[in-house]
Order: sequence, then C-alpha cells, then structure tokens
Amino acid sequence: MSHPLPPAEYYATLPKHIGGAGTILHDETGRILLVEPSYGDGRWEIPGGAMDAGEYPWDTAHREIKEELGLDLAPGRLLVVDWVPPQPDGRPALANYLFDGGTLTRADAETRVHLAAGELMAWHLAEPAEWDVLMAPHMARRLRACANALINGTTAYLHHGSDPATHRS
Repeated sequence: MSHPLPPAEYYATLPKHIGGAGTILHDETGRILLVEPSYGDGRWEIPGGAMDAGEYPWDTAHREIKEELGLDLAPGRLLVVDWVPPQPDGRPALANYLFDGGTLTRADAETRVHLAAGELMAWHLAEPAEWDVLMAPHMARRLRACANALINGTTAYLHHGSDPATHRS
C-alpha cells in the first residue's frame, strides 16, 4: 500500500515551467512597437520579459515596460496567452501573457521611450508586413493574434503562436 507524498515532495515531482509577460504598444494605424535586443539571434521582440518568483503576469508586464522602455504605464486588458512547449535548447515550457499597452504615436515614442542600456539597441513601430521579416515565426504569429485581439476586443489562447483549434504542431 503506497502512502501519499507530503505536499513539498509531491510538488517536487511535477513538471516545471516558466512565465513571461509583455506589453503591446501600438499606434493608430496598427503598427506595433518592437524592440531589438542586444543579445540573442538578431530577431526583434515584443517588450517584456521573465516573471520573477511569485510575481503576477500583469506586474511583470508593468515592471518590464518600465525597465526596458522607461515608460511607467499600467498595462490594460489581457490580449493573448501563449503556451510554448519545452525547447531543444533546454528552456522549460513557457506561459507568456501579453497585455494592451495602449496607443503610442511615433512622436510620443521619440520623446518618451528610453531604452534599457546594454539590453536593447533600438525600437521600431513595425507594420504588419514587417513582422514576419523581423521576428521569429512563432512571435510573428503571436503578434498577429495580439493585433486581432485589439481590433476585435477579444483574448486569444495560443499554442506556440497558433490557435490550437486550427493548427496542430
């Protein structure tokens, strides 16, 4: 007869995953602000980052937009949750939350955005036609889901950037 494990031992047997959150800043024409990190594979990304231990996703988005862009703004509604499976490089599964950061014109961005030194090299208000060129494929799909959620007033759930009901990977 087996005995149930104490909670701490049981929890230690469960799979591990990490969390991240970001903010979608957009202008009135549908362009979305992307950032070019000083690390990685040269692909552009959505402003955001990893959740700290015990941190809520909304708080992560708020903290990251302040740290990365120097903007102290409260994220709005949740646009997308994207579940990314474990990766071959050893990264565990990731739950990524994307929030509406509101409208930011080019003039506003030029005066208000202050990139985190050593972390980001540039920002760009990117048109939808640029997303596939600038970003990794799953990130471009994720950004399209965010843009659709903004337009339609919805929230999307994704599997690695794709709607699980229409795409199986």
